[in-house]
Amino acid sequence: MKAVLFDMFGVIARVQSPASQAVLERTAGGDSGRFWEAYWSQRAPYDRGDVAGPAYWKGVCAELGIALDERLTADLIAADLASWSEIDQRSVDLLAALADRGMTLGLLSNIPEELAVQYEDTQPWLERFTVLGFSCRIRSAKPEPAAYQWCVRELGLPPENILFVDDRAENVLAARELGLQGHLFTSPDDLRTALEAALP
Repeated sequence: MKAVLFDMFGVIARVQSPASQAVLERTAGGDSGRFWEAYWSQRAPYDRGDVAGPAYWKGVCAELGIALDERLTADLIAADLASWSEIDQRSVDLLAALADRGMTLGLLSNIPEELAVQYEDTQPWLERFTVLGFSCRIRSAKPEPAAYQWCVRELGLPPENILFVDDRAENVLAARELGLQGHLFTSPDDLRTALEAALP
């Protein structure tokens, strides 16, 4: 193993909390169950960079029958960005430890442009990554093969020398099908233990 390719959300950054989800629901109004159906059904083009935030939320609100104006659009974008902004410091510390040992690090994240910019502006640990595979910029999202293939090319290593870490089993499986090693993330401590066993 010569490189570790990390997922971001659910590994380094935390997934949306119930509190942050509630803020989004209140901001949008309407039925919470239908809100999340619309939120996720419209998400892939947003993550791939095919549409920007205003167009994404226009699609979500149209599906929900909610009237959308500029103020509500701005409020929804802000609440959405905030909901994905909590970091797991234990994972950040693990990144630092790996970088200090000379390990090559890559990132492959399904992330829209507005959120990518926010992370670049606020999270200096992104500089530890040799390769930043933001889906909105590489125009492909996990588990699409092209997303992994882009990272493999940029890392310049055979896929079998790259360990991909993700909290979603379908994403880990897709990586393994392309020849990468795969680790299903459950906690920073478990990942640290697995890496220590694999590294010389």
